[in-house]
This record gives sequence, structure tokens and C-alpha cells, in this order.
Amino acid sequence: MCALSLFVADIHQASAQANATYDFNIPAKRRLSALADFTAATGIQVVRPGAGAIGGTSQAVSGQYSAETALRAILAGSGLNYRFTGSRTVAIEAQGGDAGGGDGGLAPGEGIALDTIDVRGAGDGIGRGGVSEVNVTSADLERRNANDIRAVFRGEPRITVGSSLPMSQKVYVQGIEETNLAVSIDGSRQNNKVFHHNATTIIDPSLLKAVRVDAGVAPADAGPGALGGAIAYETKDVADLLAKDGLGGFLKTTYNFNSNTSTNNLAVYGRQNGFEALGSFNFAKGSEFTSGNGQEVLGTETNFVSGLGKFAYQSTDGHRFEISHEQLRDDATRPFRANALQIISGTATPPVRPYTLDRQNTVFTYTDTSPVGWWDPKFVLAYNRSKAAVDQYTGATLDTYSYTSEGITDSFNGKMENKFALSIGDVVTGVDFYRDGAEYIDRTYRTAEKANNLGAYAQARLTPLERTKLSFGMRGDYQNFEGVNGFSSSDQGLSGNVSGEYELTSFLIAKAGYSHVWAGVPLAENYVQNPAWNYGDGPKSVTSDNYTAGFVVPYEAFRFEAGVFQTEIDNARVPLYKPVTLALRAFDVQTRGFNLSAAYNWGDGFARVRFARTDAEIDGQPANTYLGQYLTAPIGDVLTFEVAHTFTQWNLTVGADVEIVFDYDKLLNPVTGIGKIEGYEVANAFVEYRPPSLSSLTLRGEVKNIFDATYAARGTYGLEYGTGVVRPLYETGRTALVSTKIDF
Repeated sequence: MCALSLFVADIHQASAQANATYDFNIPAKRRLSALADFTAATGIQVVRPGAGAIGGTSQAVSGQYSAETALRAILAGSGLNYRFTGSRTVAIEAQGGDAGGGDGGLAPGEGIALDTIDVRGAGDGIGRGGVSEVNVTSADLERRNANDIRAVFRGEPRITVGSSLPMSQKVYVQGIEETNLAVSIDGSRQNNKVFHHNATTIIDPSLLKAVRVDAGVAPADAGPGALGGAIAYETKDVADLLAKDGLGGFLKTTYNFNSNTSTNNLAVYGRQNGFEALGSFNFAKGSEFTSGNGQEVLGTETNFVSGLGKFAYQSTDGHRFEISHEQLRDDATRPFRANALQIISGTATPPVRPYTLDRQNTVFTYTDTSPVGWWDPKFVLAYNRSKAAVDQYTGATLDTYSYTSEGITDSFNGKMENKFALSIGDVVTGVDFYRDGAEYIDRTYRTAEKANNLGAYAQARLTPLERTKLSFGMRGDYQNFEGVNGFSSSDQGLSGNVSGEYELTSFLIAKAGYSHVWAGVPLAENYVQNPAWNYGDGPKSVTSDNYTAGFVVPYEAFRFEAGVFQTEIDNARVPLYKPVTLALRAFDVQTRGFNLSAAYNWGDGFARVRFARTDAEIDGQPANTYLGQYLTAPIGDVLTFEVAHTFTQWNLTVGADVEIVFDYDKLLNPVTGIGKIEGYEVANAFVEYRPPSLSSLTLRGEVKNIFDATYAARGTYGLEYGTGVVRPLYETGRTALVSTKIDF
């Protein structure tokens, strides 16, 4: 009886160990090495009962996860399952055994331990991006219950998202607007400079599983055009939702009481004998929301639909083929200029007008999940397209409708690369290309700019010494540019990066990085293209220099980080519609600042505090949002707090976050005399419950903007002009949301 009690207690401890959360920072690497890193992060010993190699490469696992979630990610595509066999042991076995659990099979402690491996892991370098990487994990996305891109990055003060409308939200990384970054979705380069009143990369967060941001210094294999870094969005795969062969799905419904908006997400997925299929559909419909001052914000109704389809096949020897298609549409009446409630000028316009924004992204990918020796290939071929259709008027009412104009950007792009595994790391080499277009269709004319680019790159991620990690790379690009009136030019350039970290002591790590980037000529926004432009000798290629340095103090469950950064972009092109040479208008942009963060993880929860200061200049003067379109914005000081805890005995999770944005008191607009942007404080909280009797059901309630603050998010257009010139888009006031999710 005593032995039985001990065994039952051990099983309960194993379950608790599996559900506890840990901080992981395991890059994509050899699966055996990734399991060693898993043990280092959790203290859970991995055992292997019986023979059989553990080979192949695991996907990256970075962020806060339970042990089970991390193991599923590491073992995805390997043909292996896991079983918790005790409070500190987990067994890896071939498929056919029960995955997860811990209530059967081997007795605790049984099995053969894996060979001892350096837990630093040969070849992990410093992650994919290096010293300035920001990761938004699936756990972050679930906890934040994001319904727009601003919520995706909540709690990350180095990343600013302006506007309260998803279709006009722009992302700034350390002050640099996203069209100066290498932005990709599932490996597909995005080309979304459609209309300066619209978003540049609108995406449905319900489809995302993770986001990786290389802030400032980006690796060569992040893609061309990484002037201020890179953003990589990754959508969900079947392996993220289903641990083994079978069928599954979920239905999630969220209701927003502020705007009476209902959001419904249905997903169905399955896998069998190497085949995988996933379909997801999301639909949201609602009214205009109310801001903190009690007023409805004109043009903020919700009418949004998106979908994701994926099909994949993985052979028994590891060859994986996947094709995915993602599409969304935002179609509603918006403020006349969709990134501001009102711009007061001498021209009479309707207060609102219809906008339709469509985006689609199709990607084919081939990888080898069980690479042998130096053969670890990846092939990507992709096409994406964004279209903004905007009604035009001759007077101040909708009755004066004249015609509908369209702006279309697209990109056909791809890459072919191979990862060479070395004893001290790995080297990725490859070639990539893009064919980007930007077209405007008016009532009486059409214009277009095009750019073709061919690049070659190599990036090494090495651990040359026991306490040293080093990443360095180079890429060369050749670009051909075509203007609206038959003008053409070509140019080429080199980009390079180097970053590293050194473990000074067991609790102090120093790190630094630098990159120089050549990005060619960026295409003009569709809606400013003018057939009368004179390109003269042609636009100059844009270049940048990025610097970063800092240190990390990891001590048991505590982690402290500090860093400084600076980005300088030369000849950043932002043309105007006016004729003659304004097609060549360009600026020099500089952002600089520092960031601090501290985090503590106690197993069933965590607490984080982060601070970032970002100052931006355009041609040596403080930035404003008019000159800064597609470049930068005044941001200043941002402080965030996040805390969450899971009461495992009740299956209950509670959490809260606070964002404090301080006054920005630099002179921003000499014309209006506005010298300060007011700060604000916003608090949010949630509670999530999974009934023990119905584990497939998740219930969630949350309150956003608890104290009903009246504010416009930093980075929103027109904040520095004063309400007599620009009335910015306010954020939602106090908002209650309820969500239900049922898995089947």
C-alpha cells in the first residue's frame, strides 16, 4: 500500500511538472541537442527506453511554455512520443506509445539515460537573430487573446503599434516603421506599401503561432531590405494543434460588449500517415466602439473575414512538402483618412467613406526534417498581394461619389538555402529573389513602379569557445528598378552583420552587434504615384547602419537585461505626388535609445517589467508623423508590467498587464507650436478557466482599459499636431470581453 501511494504521488508530481511553465530559448537545432537544452531549462531528465536514434532538426522553442508544450515542439515531425514517468523524468519512445500522460507504461526512473551532451548545444549560436531578438510565443498570444496587431505586441515596449483600427495600424520596431524591415509571413516576403492611411501588413492574430522580431541587427538570411531589422510572422501548423495522427478542431467565440462585436473562429485539422490538412475561418462583425470620453469613434465598426488553409505531406525519411494560403478582407466605412478621425483642412470631404483592404499570401515550402550530414535544405516559393480600394468624392457628402481608386502591391519571391552543420555550429548559405510591383489605378490613368532583386547570402552561427557565441554573415544584392514613365536603373550592394555574446561569469553575459544594410530603391506608395514624375538620374539606394550592445543577468528563476541601440538610415525614400523631382524625395533617419527588462518565473506564473526609451530624428530634427510616413514616429518612454499565475488545482489562470506611456516633451511641430504629446496609463486583466469535468472547454473573461482612460496610442498619426489640426483616433474605453473555446 505504501509503494502504491508513492507511485500515485509520483504520477501526480509528474503531471504538475508537465504543466509548470519555464523560460525556453532553444533555437532550431539537432533534436538530440534540443532535448539536452530542455533538460537544462527544466531539470527534467530525458530517458530513452530501448534502442533507436533520435535524429533530425527540431523547430525553435523560445518563450514561456509548459514542459509538455516544449516537448511537443521539439519532437514534432520526428515520429517520437513522450511520456512523463515521474516527477523529474520523461521517456521518449516511438509512436504507438501514449503521448503525454504519465499514468501508465514505465515505472518511474526506468529507462536508459541519453548520452551526456553539452547543454549549451553545439550550433545554437545566439538564436536566429542574435543579440536583439524579441519573441512573441504561442503562450504569449494565447494569454493576450489578441484581436489586432497591437495586442500581439502588448507588453513589448520596443515595439510600438499606432492607431486603434486594425486596417490602419502600423508597427514600429525601435522607432523604425515596418516597411524598412524585412517582413515575412511563413517565409514569404511582404510588399505592402499600399496607402499611407492604411496598415502596411494587416494580419489576423488568430492565425498566428509565433512572431520573431530582429530589432535593429538582423541576420543575412532574414531576407533583403532589413534596414531596421526584421519581423517574421508564423501561422499555425497541424503539429501545433494535434500531437499524433487523427482529427481535431475547435470553435472559439468572443463577444466585445463595448462595440457589440462578435468574433467567431472555426478550425478543423487532421493528420494521417504523413499527410496533414488544416482549415481555419474567422469572421468578426460589430458596431463602432466607445472611447474613454464616452463618445462613439466614427468609422470604427468591425467587418472582417480571414481564412487559412494548409496542406502538407511528410515522408518517412523526412522530406516535407507544404503549401499554405492565407487571405483576409476588411470592408467597412472608415474615417475619410483611415488613420485619423479627422484632418482639418480647407478641402471639404465626407467624414467617412468606404474602404476595402484585401491581402492574400500563398507559400510553398520544402524542408528535410531528418537531414544527413551537410545536407539540410530549404526551398520557398511564394506570392502575396495587397489591394486597397478607396471611394473618391467631389464634395462633402457621400452623395458626391465620383469613382473608386485602387492601389495594388504584390511580390513574387522565393529562396533556396542549405544549412551546413559543423562541430561548433552551423552555416546557412542560399540565394533569394523578389519581383515586387506597386500599381495605382485611377479613373483616367494607371501608374506602376517595379523592382527585381537577386541576392546571395551566408550566415554563420557558431560557438567557437566554451563561453562564446558568435553570429556573422554577408549578403550581396543586385536590383533593377523601373519607374512610372519607363525610367529604369540598376544598382548593387553588400550587406554585413556581426554579433556575439560572451559569458563573463555564470550570471553575467555581455553582448553586442552591428550591421550595415544595402536595400536598393524602395517602391513608392501606390496612391502618391504620378505619371508626370521626372526621375532625373534616378533614386538613390537606401542604406542603414545598426548598432546594439547590452548585457544579461540570468540567475535561477530571475532574468535581467539591459541594452542600447541606434539605427541610421540614409536616403530613405518617401516621395510626394507633386510632379517634377519629388519622386526622389528622401530623408536621413536616426533612432536611438535603450531598454531595460526584468522577469521572474515561479513555475506556475511569472512577472515581467520592461522599459524602453526611443528617440527619433528626421534630417536632424525631432520626428513627426507627417514627414515620418513610412519612416518613423515620435515615441519616447514606455514602461510595461505583466503578471500571470495558474492555480493548477483549480485549472484557473489570472493575469494583468499595465502600459505607462510618458509625456514626450520635445518640440515636434514648429508650425502648430505643439511641443508635447500627453502620456497615458492603461491597465488590462483577465481570468481563464477550464472545467475539470470538461477539459475541452475554455472560458475566459477580461477587461481592457480598466480605468476608462481617454487616449490615442503612441505612434498614431497626428498626435503632435493638436486637435485643431488633426483629431487622432482614440483607443477603446473600458471594454469587457467574454470568450468560449471548445476543442473537438
